[in-house]
Amino acid sequence: MYSLNFIWNQVKDLIKSTLDNEDKSIVYSEFFDDTELAELNDKEAIVLTKYQFHTLILNDNENLNIINDSIKQVLNRNIRCKVLYKDDYFKLKEDQNQINEINRLTDNVMPEYTFENFVHGPSNKEAYAAALAVATNPGRNIYNPLFIYGDSGLGKTHLLCAVGNFIKNKMPEKKILYISSNTFVNQVVISIKNKTIDLLKNQLNSLDVLMMDDIQLLSGKKTSNDVFFDIYNELFNNRKQIILSSDRPPAQIKDIEERLISRFSQGLSVTITTPEYETACKILQMKIKNHGIDENSIDPEVISFLATNFSSDVRSLEGSLNRLLFYSINFSDNTSNKIDINIAMEAFSDNLSDISVSSRDLNVKDIITSVCDYYGLTKQQLMGKSRTKNISNARHMAMYLIRKNLDYSYLKIGEEFGGRDHATVISACEKIDKLSRQNESYKKAVMEIESTFSHHK
Repeated sequence: MYSLNFIWNQVKDLIKSTLDNEDKSIVYSEFFDDTELAELNDKEAIVLTKYQFHTLILNDNENLNIINDSIKQVLNRNIRCKVLYKDDYFKLKEDQNQINEINRLTDNVMPEYTFENFVHGPSNKEAYAAALAVATNPGRNIYNPLFIYGDSGLGKTHLLCAVGNFIKNKMPEKKILYISSNTFVNQVVISIKNKTIDLLKNQLNSLDVLMMDDIQLLSGKKTSNDVFFDIYNELFNNRKQIILSSDRPPAQIKDIEERLISRFSQGLSVTITTPEYETACKILQMKIKNHGIDENSIDPEVISFLATNFSSDVRSLEGSLNRLLFYSINFSDNTSNKIDINIAMEAFSDNLSDISVSSRDLNVKDIITSVCDYYGLTKQQLMGKSRTKNISNARHMAMYLIRKNLDYSYLKIGEEFGGRDHATVISACEKIDKLSRQNESYKKAVMEIESTFSHHK
């Protein structure tokens, strides 16, 4: 039986010759060349592409017919092809297989996330160092559990899997598992229904390293809390390594039993914050390298532009880069081989007005000034400790607008307001967000304050 890779290479050769005959060689190199065959049966072929927008193009009837005709020539039978975005495919496979993988004790660690391709800087250096320490010596009490917290998209999952991949390579005898809290909850529900909960506990208790993502999602799920408590104690007492991630520190997770919060806090808690400019630039350079693009083909000023305007998290940086590459390939009139700032400005022309008001020019001082003016307060009153209703409400509004317009982490916003704790900022932001959607006066206040930002430049 031929390998999928061997079959697909033959199919691609046919596609290439077909498009060459139609003077569409550039179409092949851009959209078909970087595809791969993931699955093949008697009825269907699953083809993967690295870029989400390529799925729209390749699933177009004309291109899909080219693929299907080429497969038919190679295999001598009709096969229906489906083109999927690679990340979506593996996420779907993960969702479908995670529960069975737990039962088989497969590790579920995503191989693409390693220490080697994790870009570390001031915003994540403590988390990186702690994860590396755990990977080299799992189970030490000082790092058990390792609790990594920070906003979505900053690299927590990457670090958890980097630990897993390191241990797999250096200590292959160790039993490890990466799992999301949602998958754990689903498995608990299924195990209770099937009366196999003791089997699930025994399987997880046999692990050497347990990595659980988004532990805050256990909130309000009492049965899962109880099951996890038993598993946690068994692993910890046997000096097995536990690594947890969350969008907030242990003490600020609501609706989780105090006995679990206490245990989460007994090891080492480290945070990841929004990448600063230098780290954002390094992340972009890493992504460019991973795309197989010559770094000299993108002007340094463009890297600076993206790092300045889209550095709220790693996903935003990657999305901005993908948008730029897509635009430069498909819509730019530039005849040179270099992407310059003019192309970048064209690519993000729809966003320029927002950028000019937000991340490029706006800062905390502007927002605080606007809020003070709107509520008739001084900066000292707003930043002080008074809890009168008007001042407290204005303070919450300022925190919310900083979060919304600058995408600061909760921790960083707390620091801007004299070291207020993470929980206070979360509560303030969630309160104003809810009120601005339900209450017309709050919605109007948000809009009117934001409209004055540019007046304070």
